[in-house]
Amino acid sequence: MNKTHGAVRRSFIALAGTLVASLATAQTLTTESAYGAARPKASPAAPASATWPTRPVRLLVGFPGGSSPDLAARVLAEGLSRSLGQPVVVENRPGASGNIAADQVSKARDDHTLGLVINGNLTSAKLLNPRLPYDPAHDFRLISLVATAPLVLVTTPDQPSGEAFVHAARNGGNKWNYGSVGVGSVGHLGMEYLKTRMGGVEAVHVSYAGNPQVVTAMLSGQTQMALVPPGIALPQIRAGKLKAIGLTTGRSTLAPDIPPLSDAGVRGASDLEVWVALVGPATLSRGATDRLAEAVPQLLRNPEARQRMFSAGWQAVGGSAQALQTRIDRETNSLGGIIMMRGIRVD
Repeated sequence: MNKTHGAVRRSFIALAGTLVASLATAQTLTTESAYGAARPKASPAAPASATWPTRPVRLLVGFPGGSSPDLAARVLAEGLSRSLGQPVVVENRPGASGNIAADQVSKARDDHTLGLVINGNLTSAKLLNPRLPYDPAHDFRLISLVATAPLVLVTTPDQPSGEAFVHAARNGGNKWNYGSVGVGSVGHLGMEYLKTRMGGVEAVHVSYAGNPQVVTAMLSGQTQMALVPPGIALPQIRAGKLKAIGLTTGRSTLAPDIPPLSDAGVRGASDLEVWVALVGPATLSRGATDRLAEAVPQLLRNPEARQRMFSAGWQAVGGSAQALQTRIDRETNSLGGIIMMRGIRVD
């Protein structure tokens, strides 16, 4: 080998080493927790077991029966009961914006307890309350993003539509209230964000146990507006008991007759969605994790299950655990900005 070829070869080796080091650094950075600390590698799951599940599976939901997460959980439970060969039983544990149920899932050690959680349980909960009894970044085995939905801003029928509603909300000052399923929920943080986009709206937040209760409060005149999933709002909108102002996303097949909020002059809300995900405790065995990772997407590709989710107000997804992690990281960062800007905390 002559000197020129040797020099080229040494340069190529040096460049390759630099690229490898850069990739390693990039991979390290992408594992950083959205809370600021590096996320350690997940501990290996227990060996796979072809026999899982060996008994009924509990699916904990942090909201009341009839709520949007509950409806999604029941579609999921019915399909999984068939594919797993064991009953999957939905258990409602409402309270603290779903964090009570999420905490119980994180501490389960029976290898047969799962949770259907919402955005906030995996994204904003720790930012809102550093003393949260579970750690969203480390205490769960992510399985799948189950379904998503836009949010619809609704008000009472006596209020105007479009930009005129925005003016009415400004004029209402702090005499107006808005409801959500709790501090840190997407309905709460989303509305706080919308207030900054609506210029001078000062409506006061009121928490309820679930979206059915949020709607009931509006029907009784306790609140003047709310961000809720279409599946909850549409029956009341069609009955003329609520009025839709707009969707946080663009046009949606879940609510084709409702325009986007941008039509009312409210821009920048297109990333606001509510979603539900299937998780287990971090100790969930590999046998359970692998079987669920296969069964859930397969179930949610089934046209009947997709239609049932659609009828319940959800767009079925069934994505991978990695895709779910990517969404969690992105939304934790964006919701964290709203929390800091508005000074939101859980007492």
